[in-house]
Amino acid sequence: MTPSQRRFLQLAPVYAGLILFGILTCVPFAWLLCAAFKNNADIFASNFLPLGDGFLGVAWDRLTVRHFGRLFGDLGLGRAMINSIFLASTAALLATFCCALAGYALAKFRFAGQGFVQSLVLAALVIPGPLLLAPGYKLLFDLGLLDTYAGLLLPGLAPAFGVFLFRQAMINAVPATLIESARIDGAGEIRIFFTIVVPLVRPMIGAYLIIVFLGAWNNFIGPQIVLQDSTSFPLSVAINQLRGLYGTDYGLIMAGTLVSIAPVLALFLLLQKEFISGLTSGAVKG
Repeated sequence: MTPSQRRFLQLAPVYAGLILFGILTCVPFAWLLCAAFKNNADIFASNFLPLGDGFLGVAWDRLTVRHFGRLFGDLGLGRAMINSIFLASTAALLATFCCALAGYALAKFRFAGQGFVQSLVLAALVIPGPLLLAPGYKLLFDLGLLDTYAGLLLPGLAPAFGVFLFRQAMINAVPATLIESARIDGAGEIRIFFTIVVPLVRPMIGAYLIIVFLGAWNNFIGPQIVLQDSTSFPLSVAINQLRGLYGTDYGLIMAGTLVSIAPVLALFLLLQKEFISGLTSGAVKG
């Protein structure tokens, strides 16, 4: 038996387990995809595609795209999607930029009170988010930022998790000698940050962009507290409002859910390499 065959036999159980868990992971998404094209009766009658006399034993004639027409026609879900794209994209860009700046300052500068600031960042990591809802609402009310996108974006401008994450990335990925050399050559701090630091922590930037985008995209409680105009609601809140008072169209809700995960899935597929690299960049000192 050759070494390659021996290695294959050793790894075969691992691959089999990964394939099994991959299939189990895909089952809910397959059910969601099928349910988005079925009516209520077929949703409860069959687990996936409705059974019938058609090709592969499926009743293809009972599948419908009527739910998607209602979502973007009668219910105006397109506006909610635009709101979500704007909120999530803006939050991801602003939070990543601010956290990268703060992380760079904490990692590469020495100033009075630096230890206190770092301790404050670490302490903020252990504070549960729901505890800040009431004081956050009072502060936004005093500032006149209720029912505005600014009131929804500003509280998440520089979260402690992002600041600490970028601080660790700067320590591990950006050599201090490289920054000192740039300063000796006459480069300013802004130029150093954008031309030297940002390229070195690009994997972390990609990973954190996805993390913040997902958090803002799935934010359900915050928009209902800050926003009052229904036309400003993001997709997460709009889909929740698809439930009827006396009945629920599950096919319609599944179609809305499918629409809501499509942009997130596309973003993850686009930045998956940066996401994996960013999560592992702080694990080993480079």
